[in-house]
Amino acid sequence: MQRLRLKADGRIVELRDGQEFPLSPVMTASSPANVAAPIEIGTVPAVRDLRRRARLTQMEFASRLGVPVETIRNWEQGKRVPRGPARALLAVIAHAPETVFLALAKP
Repeated sequence: MQRLRLKADGRIVELRDGQEFPLSPVMTASSPANVAAPIEIGTVPAVRDLRRRARLTQMEFASRLGVPVETIRNWEQGKRVPRGPARALLAVIAHAPETVFLALAKP
């Protein structure tokens, strides 16, 4: 039986004898061509750069996005990688930050 672990950066590793071994993606004839590859840090807009361009502190940025400030810190320090809706939101912020912040503003 194969033991696998999903790492915080999106990689999947195999556990053998207490050690981790990276798994390389295997494409088969039945595999769809549009299967997402593991998340690479470089594919996500740099959160620190986005925040600085908006001239916001980590606390202000977290508040506007509705996430804990620890989440912003972890993204900026590379401890975690934004996924799913957060990735989409950051991509939109990269192109139209004021529109996003206006849409997310509390009434």
